[in-house]
Amino acid sequence: MRRNRGGPISAEPRINDRIRVPEVRLVGPSGEQVGIVPLAKALELAQEYDLDLVEVAATARPPVCKLMDYGKFKYESAMKAREARKNQAHTVIKEMKLRPKIDPHDYDTKKGHVVRFLKQGDKVKITIMFRGREQSRPELGFRLLQRLAEDVQDLGFVESNPKQDGRNMIMVLGPHKKKTEAMAEAREAQAARKAERQKGKTTA
Repeated sequence: MRRNRGGPISAEPRINDRIRVPEVRLVGPSGEQVGIVPLAKALELAQEYDLDLVEVAATARPPVCKLMDYGKFKYESAMKAREARKNQAHTVIKEMKLRPKIDPHDYDTKKGHVVRFLKQGDKVKITIMFRGREQSRPELGFRLLQRLAEDVQDLGFVESNPKQDGRNMIMVLGPHKKKTEAMAEAREAQAARKAERQKGKTTA
């Protein structure tokens, strides 16, 4: 029979009077080592500095506690986590569908979309859709995929070679540029455009 080990462990550290140990290894507000002191003394110092006593290493013997403004620390940690999530790269797979006998204008339009996706750091799944008798001419789709791959080779590479999938032929293009780089470049370009607009307003 397995024992119930209790509920989930809280990610929140213990602070101030929630700390229940006789002594702690104390770290000062600027990161200086104060040494091992009785808990009562550590709480007294926290009051003097108008700070919180926060347990930062509960498993140490004795536990390590630091004097800090816990509310400010929590706020800054949340902001850092939010910024990290914002900058996190999520590679998206976009899809572009073409017909084997596509006309030049349509091809240029579709190629333009593929170029944009690759510049954004996204993968692109290219699907050639065969209808009726076209299914007996797979080389038409293969040649079209080869042509597209060559046209965008400066921005992307063939990650998955053309292969038949029922009535369709599929190829996946991967971007040379990482998603994070593409996002950073887009932000820089946006900032540059904004600065240019501001400059135009001041000279007008």
